Amino acid sequence: MFPTNVFDSHQQHMMLDMSSSHNESDLGIRTRDEDEFFDIKSATEMMDAPSGDEQDPNQRPKKKGYHRHTQHQIQEMEAFFKQCPHPDDKQRKELSRELGLEPLQVKFWFQNKRTQMKAQHERHENAILKAENEKLRAENSRYKEALSNATCPNCGGPAALGEMSFDEQHLRIENARLKQEIDRISAIAAKYVGKPVTSSSHSHSRSLDLGVGSYGGGAQPSAGGGMVGEMYGGSELLRSLPVPCDSDKPRIVELAVAAMEELTRLAQVGDPLWVQSNQHSTEILNEDEYLRTFPPRGLGPKALGLRSESSRESAVVMMNHTKLVEILMDVNQWSTMFCGIVSRALTLEVLSTGVAGNYNGALQVMSAEFQVASPLVASRENYFVRYCKEHPDGRWAVVDVSLENDNNGKVRGSSRRRPSGCIIEELPNGYSKVTWIEHVEVDDTAVHTIYKPLVKCGLAFGAKRWIATLQRQSERLASYIIGGGAGELCGTSSEGRRSMLKLAERMVMSFCTGVGASTAHAWTTLSSDMDDVRVMTRKSVDDPGRPPGIVLCAATSFSLPLPPNTLFHFLRDQNSRSQWDILSNGGLVQEIAHISTASNSLSLLRVNSVNSSQSNMLILQESCSDCSGSYVVYAPVDMVAMNVVLSGGDPDYVALLPSGFAILPDGLPAASSGGSLLTVAFQILVDSAPTAKLSLGSVTTVNTLIKCTVERIKAAVISDHHHPLISQPS
Repeated sequence: MFPTNVFDSHQQHMMLDMSSSHNESDLGIRTRDEDEFFDIKSATEMMDAPSGDEQDPNQRPKKKGYHRHTQHQIQEMEAFFKQCPHPDDKQRKELSRELGLEPLQVKFWFQNKRTQMKAQHERHENAILKAENEKLRAENSRYKEALSNATCPNCGGPAALGEMSFDEQHLRIENARLKQEIDRISAIAAKYVGKPVTSSSHSHSRSLDLGVGSYGGGAQPSAGGGMVGEMYGGSELLRSLPVPCDSDKPRIVELAVAAMEELTRLAQVGDPLWVQSNQHSTEILNEDEYLRTFPPRGLGPKALGLRSESSRESAVVMMNHTKLVEILMDVNQWSTMFCGIVSRALTLEVLSTGVAGNYNGALQVMSAEFQVASPLVASRENYFVRYCKEHPDGRWAVVDVSLENDNNGKVRGSSRRRPSGCIIEELPNGYSKVTWIEHVEVDDTAVHTIYKPLVKCGLAFGAKRWIATLQRQSERLASYIIGGGAGELCGTSSEGRRSMLKLAERMVMSFCTGVGASTAHAWTTLSSDMDDVRVMTRKSVDDPGRPPGIVLCAATSFSLPLPPNTLFHFLRDQNSRSQWDILSNGGLVQEIAHISTASNSLSLLRVNSVNSSQSNMLILQESCSDCSGSYVVYAPVDMVAMNVVLSGGDPDYVALLPSGFAILPDGLPAASSGGSLLTVAFQILVDSAPTAKLSLGSVTTVNTLIKCTVERIKAAVISDHHHPLISQPS
């Protein structure tokens, strides 16, 4: 840890714990306690050595004497250490008077004690990790033996790996966990031997962010539930952004403090700064009044060629303020909570972890990419600082502000965030009132024509969407934690309920991160006589938790002259599924289990197909809806694997193949349209060999599949043939 720095701005004092993004021990740099430990012996000798005037030049040097503390002194300092391992000067002086010691002796004893406790803790952790390592090795061997001795139930011969998908999945994830444990043990051991250790777990390919396939096959989650970290933090595009140097940090702190002040005022002030939008009942900034109220500073005036987009929304959410602050300040929890909006995110450096054991004063440099669930809307990338503060009245605030300006004052990228974020007020019974503000400047000329009204009115990226998502997800999280909501899971335990919800959460995340126009995707357009289908391919090579092979993702977006709610209820209804689901082969779909809340519904469906090969196929489906949009996401799952989940087993072992629909309002006034924007997306494993080349036949098959699905949906939901069908994407 770096020494604490104090920055003074606008008569506000903020203590920041400046911490490096690198581990000092791993870089061969001694920590503060280690430096103090190495200074103890020399300092003690200086205390015991006689002065120059007292020394006899003819006398031989005497052996250095060392002071031994009495048993009483040690017991008293041990007791004090348990209460306060880092006493200040005043405490050390008081303790020295009580024990008859010099303050410097007390200081050295505490330094020595801290170093000793640190070494003991690391040795204890090392022993635990070694034991866990041996346990994982033994379990790994058992799975290998089970695979090698497996036989086919039909012919009695050796079973192919494709027929052992669930066991193979278990083995792959256990292998990944074992490698992670070995890396951790090696890193700890390196502290004692002084040799650098190269991690093996990061040498594997991470090219596949989400698993795909057809009914009966499957993709695997990443090992150990680490899918979030890989999905959101693994992108080299985000990692390539600059980490601030020491000379930049005072400027970043000043910018964050100014942004917090602006956000607080924006949340409190009403008319004429904020005006009501008649189109969608959203508050937007009066630009002229904003410029008069907040003179340009920090980011400076609006950049040439960028359009201002602002909105404010307030709501009560089913979550206490402490948990909400924790989610916002943890990049993985934040990305998971808002997975439909945040496609990728990464914390580049933590400048301060906060004070008093909470996030008050926490400061992080981050990068993130924000998206709409369609390949027709370009994502927005931002490089920003996030600052959290507890106000004297008990309210919490979290603010983002872009660091897009380079050293020459030029804007980096096509989007930047002016002070944006939220104010959180604690309410009784574990609820919170949240006021959310979004204020950005963006170049959105690349947005497709049919999505321009949605983007320009602020519903695509604005505060209403953030608040609506937060309300829906907090309700789902409450069901996840305390078992709220209604439903029947065939008499399963609460552990089985939580496992099923966790599995569905990963399914929705996988769908959302794969359907948008992220810069990590390379969509190719396949033009046809009706729709433009976007496809992309990904390869997975030796990737634990994911199937090896070539994956083909296909998506198309179009408009329909129907209200979003009408389209949502049609697509989520099991009774109408046979009208559009080609892969179910016209089989009857029956719901066998479900969990539901006000805005989320999770169902386990059985397909009663005439095809005997699909007799063991189940479909996991989650449907959710709020005022900003709706999702219907589904994935075929193996019956054996789902039985494990419903029994409370680890859902990370279940293969998922997420496909589905994203339904958004078209952004036009209800009187003129009230229509919907529908995105249809499929994910198919087309070849299990990662080195194989993508065949034209595979592309044609997927293109035909998505076209037929779109045509069936149109035929089923549009009964009035006088309506224009759709606006064609070009």
